Amino acid sequence: MEKGRMRNLTMTAALNTALREEMRRDETVIVMGEDIGVYGGVYGVTIGLQREFGPDRVRDTPISEMAIAGMALGAALGGLRPVAEIMYCDFLAHAADAIVNNAAKWRYMSGGQYALPLVVRSPAGGGGGTAAQHSQSLEAWFTHIPGLKVVMPSVPRDARGLLKAAIRDDNPVVFIEHKHHYTYKGEVPAEEEIIPLGVADVKRAGTDLTVVSWSRHLTLCLEAAEILAAEGISLEVVDPRTLQPLDLATICQSVAKTGRLAVVHEAVLFGGFGGEIVAQVVQECWGDLKQPPLRIGAPFCPIPYSEPMESFVIPQVTTIVDRLRAYLA
Repeated sequence: MEKGRMRNLTMTAALNTALREEMRRDETVIVMGEDIGVYGGVYGVTIGLQREFGPDRVRDTPISEMAIAGMALGAALGGLRPVAEIMYCDFLAHAADAIVNNAAKWRYMSGGQYALPLVVRSPAGGGGGTAAQHSQSLEAWFTHIPGLKVVMPSVPRDARGLLKAAIRDDNPVVFIEHKHHYTYKGEVPAEEEIIPLGVADVKRAGTDLTVVSWSRHLTLCLEAAEILAAEGISLEVVDPRTLQPLDLATICQSVAKTGRLAVVHEAVLFGGFGGEIVAQVVQECWGDLKQPPLRIGAPFCPIPYSEPMESFVIPQVTTIVDRLRAYLA
């Protein structure tokens, strides 16, 4: 394979590639979830996997998130490396007992005698008119649980490399994708690439303001940076890639350069993970800040079904541009 060659893939294709590569590499990797076998997944991430690896390793499950998570937990304890898909992030609430009260605790409570190589994949976010019960961004819930790692890729290259790292990790990983971002395209190396968990990436260098964002809103922030660059405003856009563990050092290094911080996310602002980033930056590099940090997120309400109202609630590029411009004025 030609070294350095790149492919232009959608997020769906990048995730499918990661699963296929890891299943070929390690026969203990299995995939399970609702409609992920014959159908190939609601968003197409598992298309073709059952044909290649068979129904024993790519299992269609009953419509029970509690059963999926519990079965995956048992498989991980039994020596397999399960990747369980929960069709919507909202439904992680049904699976929370197995993930939060069991998977997150086993290594600690067993004194390290048990490994928990479990990945729970789930699409989150709105923007598609799927209403209040199918549009939430709940990443902050899981960053609060010791023992869990939380990953939220924003571009196809990261999606593939981070998923491969998550599958190889001996700890449970909640891997959250954005349902409205599966068709987003980007360059992905043809050769294997593993992106370590807990390492942030500066997606755009700048001098005036550090903007930290993740998942789909990271790409919206990059669009905002292009618009503001035409006005002479230079944004440095930092993608944590994993929220737990958080690469605070990279964020603080950027803040030391720009002197300002804004955190942008789709989730509800109150109790959102942006508040944790702001708190840690204020605590660790207060002396580098020229003004108080800014947070941009959704208001404290369910996601509406109405398309105009949904667009009003979820921060858009225009919203981000206006808020950042005012912050720097």
